[in-house]
Amino acid sequence: MDNSIISEDEYLRRSNWGLLTSIDLDDCDPEIITNAKKVEQHVHELCKLIDMKRFGETTVVKFGADPKVAGFSMTQLIETSCISAHYGSGVTKYVYLDIFSCKWYDQQKAFEFSKEFFKAKRGRFTTLIRQA
Repeated sequence: MDNSIISEDEYLRRSNWGLLTSIDLDDCDPEIITNAKKVEQHVHELCKLIDMKRFGETTVVKFGADPKVAGFSMTQLIETSCISAHYGSGVTKYVYLDIFSCKWYDQQKAFEFSKEFFKAKRGRFTTLIRQA
């Protein structure tokens, strides 16, 4: 999966419904991804960075009996759609983050900020336009 960026001009030229960016981060800091307050802090700062207005509170829930899939899941409604993620336990140390919005946002900034925030050793993202 290669990093792909949809420019604002390209996004506005197309008939579209929204922009979806899937961010995969590997080998993240387990102290951060297993801390609900840090997960919430990340999404609040991310929304500010990419100029998304949060709608309601951030939901962070921990579940899963199998250590391979156990961890937090997060949802945050935004005025233009939603942001969601799953944070692997300290065993797997991954973050899978999805940003979907009908408003354009800087995907590269979202990726770089998230990679740095979670101290990921590796990461990649892909973006696609959801067409109407």
